[in-house]
Amino acid sequence: MNMMPQSSRSEPSERRRFSRVNLDLLGRFMRENFEEFPCRVENMSPGGVAVATPVEPRQGERIIFYVDHIGRLEGSVARIYPGGFAVDLINSERKREKLAAQLTWFANRAELDLPEDRRHQRLMPKDPRVDVTLDDGRKYQVKIIDLSLSGAAVQCAVRPALKSRVTLGMMQGTVVRHLEDGFAIEFASVQTEQTLHSLIG
Repeated sequence: MNMMPQSSRSEPSERRRFSRVNLDLLGRFMRENFEEFPCRVENMSPGGVAVATPVEPRQGERIIFYVDHIGRLEGSVARIYPGGFAVDLINSERKREKLAAQLTWFANRAELDLPEDRRHQRLMPKDPRVDVTLDDGRKYQVKIIDLSLSGAAVQCAVRPALKSRVTLGMMQGTVVRHLEDGFAIEFASVQTEQTLHSLIG
């Protein structure tokens, strides 16, 4: 599934530069006066985010977000509308690439149809860098973008063939999706959180 612009709440120039992904993620944001408020992310692109909240910031105000499964984001208020506001994000090129990979994963989850989309909480190992071994024995260090009890998305310089077998740490799985800068793996069996941490580190 391609990421397509889906919200009238995004700025026209921002829609031209980036594709937005509809989301439903909880988070909180801090205003310039250091007050914090809860919010719900409605959609996001590598260049902007739209949130639902009754709090109305100032146009141009600097906002810092902490969003579940995404992390820290920072930007300035681009537009205010009833029930929420949109922010143009301030990202380094590296941060923008990471965010694009995360959003690609969210956009593709329905098509992946992995069990964690419905039931399994997402995890993150202390060290996101781990070795992956391909079915021909080649080994690469990858960075875990997203991890759950039944699958993972990794950032990697190579993208193995779809349906090929790989071993992530000591966890066997199958390549089910190519991402912009990596690939998604479905584990051979659903794991417990304890087992997953012991096998991946």
